[in-house]
Amino acid sequence: MIEFGHGTHVGLRRTRNEDTYYADTALGLFLVADGMGGHQHGEVASALVRDAIVERVRGGQSLAEAVHGAAAQLLERAQRYDDARPMGTTVAAIRFSDQGYEVAWVGDSRIYQWKDGLRRISHDHSLVQTLVTAGTIDEAQASRHPQRNVLTQALGITALDQLQISMAKGPLTPDTSFLVCSDGLTEEVSDTAIAHIVSRQELAAQECVDHLLLAALDGGGSDNVTAILARIR
Repeated sequence: MIEFGHGTHVGLRRTRNEDTYYADTALGLFLVADGMGGHQHGEVASALVRDAIVERVRGGQSLAEAVHGAAAQLLERAQRYDDARPMGTTVAAIRFSDQGYEVAWVGDSRIYQWKDGLRRISHDHSLVQTLVTAGTIDEAQASRHPQRNVLTQALGITALDQLQISMAKGPLTPDTSFLVCSDGLTEEVSDTAIAHIVSRQELAAQECVDHLLLAALDGGGSDNVTAILARIR
């Protein structure tokens, strides 16, 4: 059985919410997309990708196939606009099945696993993550880096032949939780603070999500913030 909580908030500094999400236990699919582009472009991009992935997974495609197909649809849509502004989105998705879980992501929306401790499954497709991986800067410096929001991969922005869809999978064990979130959460709330909230088994999953959103707002709410917490019972 999967118990889940979900929520999104525009934040304290934005007028539009370009984040979107999907949560469906029947399909076993949970995803977050963080749009970019401004002037409605971001919210159009994230919603298009959400709907395309859901439709493709429902039609029997794997998560990677669905994300790739959604990227192609978004690029085709973006080419119809005579506008210099980009139309892109991140995506982070998890699919549960009898065989276990699989995740796919592009960009800096994240997927975490909680089981006797918090583990980040995803790695950001960002400039600062590239620098961290190369050993040029450490995680502490990355969190303060002025270019920490510069992405190296995004649906609708990255050409299809250069798109890197990162994947991971594993077995499902009881009393494991998965968090899927946009960078509006991780920009304001540390992994330590996230771990403290999602580990609270006395709270319902929805209460945990509410606490996560409040923590992001308390931290400054500089961006739209979205989170889904799915618990395997």
